[in-house]
Amino acid sequence: MTAKMKRRAFITLLGGAAAWQLAARAQQAMPVIGFLSAASASTVGISVANFQKGLSETGYFEGRNVAVVYRWAEGRYDRLPALASELVAHNVNVIIAGGGTVAAQAAKAASSTIPIVFMGGGDPIEDGLIKSLNHPGGNVTGVNQFASVLIAKRLELLREMVPKIAAIGVLTNSTNPNSKPELKDLQVAATALGCAVHVASATTEREIEPALEQVIAHGAGALVIGTDALFVSRRVQVVSLAARHALPASYTIREYTEAGGLMSYGANRADLWRQVGVYAGRILKGESAANLPVLQPTKFELVINLKTARALGLEVPPTLLARADEVIE
Repeated sequence: MTAKMKRRAFITLLGGAAAWQLAARAQQAMPVIGFLSAASASTVGISVANFQKGLSETGYFEGRNVAVVYRWAEGRYDRLPALASELVAHNVNVIIAGGGTVAAQAAKAASSTIPIVFMGGGDPIEDGLIKSLNHPGGNVTGVNQFASVLIAKRLELLREMVPKIAAIGVLTNSTNPNSKPELKDLQVAATALGCAVHVASATTEREIEPALEQVIAHGAGALVIGTDALFVSRRVQVVSLAARHALPASYTIREYTEAGGLMSYGANRADLWRQVGVYAGRILKGESAANLPVLQPTKFELVINLKTARALGLEVPPTLLARADEVIE
């Protein structure tokens, strides 16, 4: 090889090395979002898609200029602290905490400095996540869908669908911190309606069927499914069990009704997850979680599955149909 050729090869090699270093630096500079969920990957595809949509509105696109590291608890809340610690060790720039209060609490316990954006269903002030809705303070903010406080309304709608209900069965998860206040609200509403309440807890997927059989054995004529990531993850199982026992049931989110559940009432989760993505992007651009107010839903949707109602021998009252935001045929 001539001296000139060697010089060209050296310059080429040097250029390749410089390009590799620039690529490495660019990769290191790419911000990383940690996505912590109490649910499973197979059940939150729509939520993730809307989260990514919100990110894109702020100029961030997963895999292009932002990386997302996902951690799934699969409905097992005891796994959340370790998964949150993994994300902290990964040096993420923001943590998204989905699947209820317990995920947000695990993230906050793991870091007091990394910004956290939660999607919750309880009272974030009482749960110790923030100081106030308008001025959260600290490193936590997010979107509150108020799923757990809507249980009284869901019972009221179920009673309107099935007026002769004398006893209600409630499926809850006793390890969920929102279960106690949710059951308290339900008991008050049930007393006002003259309904007895039979509560059964399931903390794993194996306990769901025995828990439902327990409330049925106590004479429950209908079911109210509590707010919980485990039940969302196992919604097909829950809906199938309700159908097997011919029990009308009220659910927290539309995904249950789409899976064959009778009716659901709750916030429009697609838009709320979009807002979570927007908040994550704004924080990556330099805004402080302490100054971003906790967002609250402005629209709640009632979804009714007419096919399921017919299978149960129910005639949906016209007034209820008129108020439904969507009717699944």
